[in-house]
Amino acid sequence: MTNSTTTGPPEETCPRNTLITQQIIPVLYCVVFVVGAILNGGSGWLFFYVPSSKSFIVYLKNILVADFLMGLTFPFKILGDSGLGPRQLNVFVCRVSAVLFYVNMYVSIVFFGLISFDRYYKIMKPLWISSIQSVNSSKLLSVVVWMLMLLLAVPNIILTNQSVSNDTKIHCMQLKNELGRKWHKASNYIFVGIFWAVFLLLVIFYAAITRKIFKSHLKSRKNSTSVKRKSSRNIFSIVFVFFVCFVPYHIARIPYTQSQTEAHYSCQSKEILLYVKEFTLLLSAANICLDPIIYFFLCQPFREILHKKLLISLKAHNDQDTSKTKRGTTTLESTDTL
Repeated sequence: MTNSTTTGPPEETCPRNTLITQQIIPVLYCVVFVVGAILNGGSGWLFFYVPSSKSFIVYLKNILVADFLMGLTFPFKILGDSGLGPRQLNVFVCRVSAVLFYVNMYVSIVFFGLISFDRYYKIMKPLWISSIQSVNSSKLLSVVVWMLMLLLAVPNIILTNQSVSNDTKIHCMQLKNELGRKWHKASNYIFVGIFWAVFLLLVIFYAAITRKIFKSHLKSRKNSTSVKRKSSRNIFSIVFVFFVCFVPYHIARIPYTQSQTEAHYSCQSKEILLYVKEFTLLLSAANICLDPIIYFFLCQPFREILHKKLLISLKAHNDQDTSKTKRGTTTLESTDTL
C-alpha cells in the first residue's frame, strides 16, 4: 500500500507556523476544556435530578453525554499539537481520539435535529399522538443514532494502520492505507451532508414554529411581546449555536479534506486551509461551552432545579452568616459581663 505522501507534495516540504499550531491553538483548547468541564459537570449534576419524562429531555441528555466524551479527547489533542506528548500519543490522536471527537460532534448535531423535529411536531400538530415521541421510542432512537455514527467512523480507526519511520514527523493521512484515505474522504462528505441537512431542517422547522406562535397570539389579540421574547430565545439559541460553532467549520472542511487527498494543492494552499480548519474546528469544540445555555433555555425542569439548588445554597450561606453574627454578638455580650 502506498502512503498519503504519494498523493501530493510531501507534507514535510510544506512550512507551518508552529506559533499557531503548537502554541496558540493548544492554549485556546485548554481554555475551552476547563470552561466546558465546569459547565458540563454542573449540567450533568443538575440533569441527574431531571427525570427523562419527555423525548426532548432524552435528547438533551444524549447531547450532554456527547459533549462530555468530546471534552475527554481535548487533552490528547492539546498534548499532541503542542509537541509535549510522546510519539505514540500522536498516533493515538490520529487513530482514535480525533475520530471520537468527530463522532461526538455529529451525534450532538443529529440530536439537535431531533429536538427541532420534536418541537415542530408538538407545536404544529399538537393534537396528534405519535409513538415516535414517546420516551421509550426516543431512547431507542438515541441508540440507533449512536450506532450509525459509530459505523461511519470506526472504519477510520481500523484503516489507520500504516507505520511510519521513527525519524518522520507523524501526519494522520500517512497512517491511512489506500482504502483508509478513500473512506476518510467519503465519510467526511457524509458527515458534512448530515450537518447541512440538519441545519436546513432546523431553519425550516423553527421558522414555521415562530410563524405559528406569532399568528396565534395576534389572532387572540393579546400582548405577544413576552411570548415573542420567550419563543425567540428558545428557537434562536440553537440556531445561534449552529451558526457560531458549526457553520464556519463545515464551510472549511470540504476544501481542507480535498487538500489532504488530492495532489494539485500547493503547499501555501494546504497551509492556509490547515489554519482555517483548525480555528473553525476550535469553534466547533467551543460548542460544549454553549450547550449548557441551551439546556437552560429549552428545559424548564433544568431551570427549576438550578433555581432550587441556588436558593438552597444561598439560604445555607445566609444561615451561616446569621450564625456567625449571633456567635459574635454572644461573644461581645460575654466580654461586657466580665
